[in-house]
Amino acid sequence: MKSGVHPAYFDHVEIRCACGNVVLTGSTKEGLRTELCSACHPFYTGKQKLVDTAGRIDKFEAKRKAAELHKQSREQAVKDRKIAKAQAAEEAMNKRPAKSKAKLVKSETVEVEKPAKKKAPRGGAKK
Repeated sequence: MKSGVHPAYFDHVEIRCACGNVVLTGSTKEGLRTELCSACHPFYTGKQKLVDTAGRIDKFEAKRKAAELHKQSREQAVKDRKIAKAQAAEEAMNKRPAKSKAKLVKSETVEVEKPAKKKAPRGGAKK
């Protein structure tokens, strides 16, 4: 090794975790701090631990619930419009005089004949 190029190496350095666990190791720094270690990490413990900074999870849940409520209110509005339209049609049918109701019912059941198509004369000019 060249002298003066490499940083100083410390043989006994404590790595302190936020949970209180201390690990001894060697490093170029005199002391280290960490938020997670093998004693508190969910992968090693099997327990879920959420570190929620600035309430991001709560904000996401609030947005998701608001979107669900909005979707439900739109579906209800569509149902209400369909019901109102059906009621308006029923009221319009009830307001008609009795004769027009009978004509309406009759015209729905009567089949209308289509006019026959005109046939082209045979032996016409060829193109």
